Amino acid sequence: MTPPYADTTDTRQAIIDACLRLNAEGINQGTSGNVSVRVGEAMLITPSGVPYEAMTPDMIQPVPLAGNPAGTSPLKPSSEWRFHQALYNAKPDMHAVVHAHPAHCTALAQNRMTIPAVHYMVAAFGGHDVPLAGYALFGGTELARNVTAAMANRHACLMANHGATVVGESLPKALWRIGELEALAQGYILSLSIGTPHLLDRFQIEEALAAFADYGHRD
Repeated sequence: MTPPYADTTDTRQAIIDACLRLNAEGINQGTSGNVSVRVGEAMLITPSGVPYEAMTPDMIQPVPLAGNPAGTSPLKPSSEWRFHQALYNAKPDMHAVVHAHPAHCTALAQNRMTIPAVHYMVAAFGGHDVPLAGYALFGGTELARNVTAAMANRHACLMANHGATVVGESLPKALWRIGELEALAQGYILSLSIGTPHLLDRFQIEEALAAFADYGHRD
């Protein structure tokens, strides 16, 4: 299944499968994460508070890319729908958003740290670092602004005292990025524990960015 996505049972099931994979791989816990895909002028997003193993395709919530949810369903869309919506509007080439609370990403976010150029995989996220979005209450317009600003030229960000978010050209690409981001965060924390990480210089990251045009997950 490749973009552009349509609002079908298969697309909705793919969102559920993505959520189950996040928990199975230890990238997320419980219902704290959320996943969405772009479908035309709307997005499909996980509902608020529903355990992933109990989720069915009809529970996935449609939200327009302009304006508020229609509110016709007894279920509500994820409380974080605002920053998903904002990212789609800011990044028309992206078709999936994944938000989770991976342990190592969250540890760095709790310390309000970015991930500098400690590994060439930083380039998988579009630049010379993985930035940090400023803290704001979950689910609000301020957090949506902070996340969108932090990711203006990036495919991922850490979120202060919260977690991490990635975008993807497809849902599999977004899932690949969140897994790579957590591995990168874990490696960074381990390197800090045994010394001072050596950073790659600007030229080395520029080389990696150029190489990433033909590298990474393929649909």
